[in-house]
Amino acid sequence: MVREAVVKQRIVSAQEVADKAGVSRSAVSRTFTPGASVATKTRERVMLAAEELGYHVNHLARGLMRNESGIVCLIVSEVATPYRSALLGRLTLNLQNAGKVAMLINTDRSDGSVDRALQQALRYRADASIILSGLPDRSITQLCLRNGQRLVLINRDDDQQGPLRINLDDHEAGGRVVSAFVRAGCRRLAFANSEAGTPSLMARERGFVAAASALGMEVIVERHGWTGYEAGSVLGRRMLTAKERPDAVFCATDLLACGFMDVARHQFGLSVPNDLCVAGFDDIEQASWSSYALTTFAQPIADIASRAVDWLSEMPQEDGHAVAQPITLKAEMIWRNSIRAKGGTGNASTVIDGSE
Repeated sequence: MVREAVVKQRIVSAQEVADKAGVSRSAVSRTFTPGASVATKTRERVMLAAEELGYHVNHLARGLMRNESGIVCLIVSEVATPYRSALLGRLTLNLQNAGKVAMLINTDRSDGSVDRALQQALRYRADASIILSGLPDRSITQLCLRNGQRLVLINRDDDQQGPLRINLDDHEAGGRVVSAFVRAGCRRLAFANSEAGTPSLMARERGFVAAASALGMEVIVERHGWTGYEAGSVLGRRMLTAKERPDAVFCATDLLACGFMDVARHQFGLSVPNDLCVAGFDDIEQASWSSYALTTFAQPIADIASRAVDWLSEMPQEDGHAVAQPITLKAEMIWRNSIRAKGGTGNASTVIDGSE
């Protein structure tokens, strides 16, 4: 029986680099500190010695000496959905460019695993957390704040002092959809939502219902399941078999809209937009596919990510406390073919219009 040798990687110290380069320990430190003053020849000798020895700066240890680890927790639910994964991609890229390390905590499960994961992150002395949705419990926000973390809340309604809150004007978006449906000649309006009950989803529902009510129109509201394609399919079958079938449906997300549209066309033989107008929210990749051509709202993902990471990096202070003015962004309406033109039967061109 052949026993394979287990080779443990030895960590090279800065002192070993200094000895090999024939310089002081402080010269090695200055060489690897951005902006620090060090002679050109000294830098060259240190870099050569570091390369030969395989030395890497221990940024975690260096950060902890300054009471900073550079770790930012991304606390997120529904990681697999197209919108959430796109936002995660942008946030992690911005964090990397800012010299920070992202640590993902998935909150889809409701057992103690989330608390354990967050406690582990806190033991690693994570500097900050970004909570990406309305699903994680408010107790997570409290735990982060109690441990002195900087905190960014995205699409949440936590009324906390200190965190940066970034939200969309979802209520206003609901009003714009009502206007589009009315211009298309629709009169039996409906709203398809999940049972997640997050602040952003409910704000879209309330804005849509309020705008319709202001015009003297009632709205059929149905909710089902989690915010995914299958829930949209169930809602489609439920609404389209009702005695009063809607002629226009605003779906709280694009995934719901895709499921709804497929049921309407393939199970009920309806034409979108001739028989039924549909709108979504998020502008996921699938919304632009020719099989859907969905009129929707584009979440300003790049703006959300840059504002979050910039604030964590710069952290303006007043009397030693973080200054965080709430940020409200507007979603741009992306016009496609799922809402017919005024007096017509659809529009073959794709138009981007944020002025409606």
